[in-house]
Amino acid sequence: MIRSFLAGLALTGIAALTLAASPARADEWSKSYPINGRANLTVSTGDGDVIVTGSNKTTIDARVTTAGYKLGPNDVQIVESQNGNSVSIEIKFPHMNWNWGGHRNLKVELQVPSDLDMNLRTSDGNITADNVAGSMSFDSGDGNVVATKVHGTVKMHTGDGNMSGTGFDGSLEAATGDGNVHIEGRFDTLDVKSGDGNIDAQANSGSKVVSNWNVHSGDGRITLRVPGDLNANLDVHTGDGSISADVPVTVSGTISHQSLRGKLNAGGGTLAVSTGDGSIHIEKI
Repeated sequence: MIRSFLAGLALTGIAALTLAASPARADEWSKSYPINGRANLTVSTGDGDVIVTGSNKTTIDARVTTAGYKLGPNDVQIVESQNGNSVSIEIKFPHMNWNWGGHRNLKVELQVPSDLDMNLRTSDGNITADNVAGSMSFDSGDGNVVATKVHGTVKMHTGDGNMSGTGFDGSLEAATGDGNVHIEGRFDTLDVKSGDGNIDAQANSGSKVVSNWNVHSGDGRITLRVPGDLNANLDVHTGDGSISADVPVTVSGTISHQSLRGKLNAGGGTLAVSTGDGSIHIEKI
């Protein structure tokens, strides 16, 4: 009986090793949507990365690839539709989504017209956007958000991840609950927040404080680089840190190590920079 029991354990071990060594199942889906005007794209997925690249195409070309997930009516479903120039793609996962230890990944890749409006959302994955312009929202529950050469009105949010972007042009609202922020571009409006992370922001030449700017970290260091000719009313405060500025500031009010108020050049809209626990550096480009 002992020999039978040991033999059973050995077979179970071999079966487990075989399952572990088996390659993850891979599936793929793709579709092209013709566009004859300004496109509006909505993408939502519970798990997986979303990658969008702009081009001179007059179509939205979507491709979903998986590893460890099966696409089908009883598994991961792709619910998609097109109404004129509006395209919607939603990835739905089954309620019972077992994982026996294998690698699992889902990726949504889109080639889109460079000028469009977009709403991208993933509950657990990264969002990457490149070379697009319009009104856009990028929202990740637990992932990083990366944007390159994105113009227009942009909102970026992640509950638990880092945010980075270069080549912005327009208005940016960016918030992360727990991560670092690194951004660069020409801004008319800037609102950047991190609940627990460092912020490194550069406003390039041509930036204007059209409406009030706000850069805030609950617990992190802030470095803000601005052009020498930027007009703004500067309001800087740190709860526990130091402040340094190599831009000319006409100081008003009481001077202290933890606060700085005054005018940059001719003054203008308010440029508020604050952190609960960290140093603040205002630098000239």
